[in-house]
Amino acid sequence: MALENKLGLTSSADLAREEERISKKKALELFESGELDKLKAGTFSALKAIHKYLFDEIYDFAGKLRTVNLAKGNFRFVPLMYLEAALENIEKMPQSTFNEIVEKYVEMNIAHPFREGNGRSTRIWLDCVFKKELGKVVDWSKVDKVDYLLAMERSPVKDIEIKHLLKNALTDETDSREVFMKGIDHSYYYEGYTTFKTEEL
Repeated sequence: MALENKLGLTSSADLAREEERISKKKALELFESGELDKLKAGTFSALKAIHKYLFDEIYDFAGKLRTVNLAKGNFRFVPLMYLEAALENIEKMPQSTFNEIVEKYVEMNIAHPFREGNGRSTRIWLDCVFKKELGKVVDWSKVDKVDYLLAMERSPVKDIEIKHLLKNALTDETDSREVFMKGIDHSYYYEGYTTFKTEEL
């Protein structure tokens, strides 16, 4: 079953195709508009703005906190009852060094604040922080997708792998449309979320 959406699609495959097409188009618009540079890098308000821009044509929940608990495999993301507190704590985390930025990114991934589209939005958010603090972004074409997924799965316990992958992929081509879009292309894989205790707020 497809997530409820503004497009009226009931096939998850059809929704995935349209979601990819629309969010890629919106991501490019966001990049070329210069709006990303106006966001306060590293804040949840910046992440919300990115998510809303990418998915507002598709989902009513664009830019809004999820109202269900989410899991991926055996890993459960931050439970609803702790989500707002977790986001407040993440916002306060330092972000002046490479290690601090990646640690903040790992915590935001564990929070997984949205019902769908967390990976895409948070990778753009991460690049905003890298750009502001270090004058660099990630060239995602240099990051193997399988290695990345495995490293992110292990990152709550051990973040050395994800730090290694991202450090080796940093580039100073911060204004490159091609580099930016590689990050969007990197995003499309089956996320495999399940919900549990899907009580609505």
